[in-house]
Amino acid sequence: MITLALPKGRIFEEALPLLARAGIVPDEPPEATRKLIIGTSVPDVRLVIVRASDVPTYVQYGAAELGIAGADILMEHGGGGIYQPVDLGIGRCRLCVAAPVGFDYAGAVRRGARLRVATKYVQGARDFFARKGVHVDLIKLYGSMELAPLAGLADAIVDLVSSGATLKANNLHEVEQIIPISSRLIVNQAAYKTGRERLAALITAIGGAVVVSGSRAPAVSEGAA
Repeated sequence: MITLALPKGRIFEEALPLLARAGIVPDEPPEATRKLIIGTSVPDVRLVIVRASDVPTYVQYGAAELGIAGADILMEHGGGGIYQPVDLGIGRCRLCVAAPVGFDYAGAVRRGARLRVATKYVQGARDFFARKGVHVDLIKLYGSMELAPLAGLADAIVDLVSSGATLKANNLHEVEQIIPISSRLIVNQAAYKTGRERLAALITAIGGAVVVSGSRAPAVSEGAA
């Protein structure tokens, strides 16, 4: 049995049509069941529905051979034992630095000021500012990131941005882009080595579905995360 870990939420909804084009359809409508393990139209493939941040862990430790995870989640996870063979081109957004309108972020950086930055993406933010030589105090938050500058908790935030409407509504704006984000098909390295033929067939089918959808040509690689 091959297990594919899917994240709840937006990525799950975008992944289902893509998987359907690859011939992988849930046995029952996911929105109509509370089950966390769901069979599919492929007899030896099942889906497990988990929290987005847990997908790489399930794959790394072999509880799932395959998974779908955003580049932001993979960046924070930082674990070995995972291949990223296909960029699925779904869940597109960007990881950005945002600051209040009127705050001279560029000037503060030039002066070498020490900035307080609120984020859920601590590892990605730390690496980004370290590369730039910017001194920051990172404040770990789990939600409502836009509130941090408004409440005086932070000078800036690092967060995912799609349309930018939420930033605008809270008098914030993007000041730097860190990386573009999309979701990747990930594979357990050990499982791929021992069951290469079957997993390769699934990877090829899903990669082909990406091309058909026009999301993005799949970047196939055996490089580890």
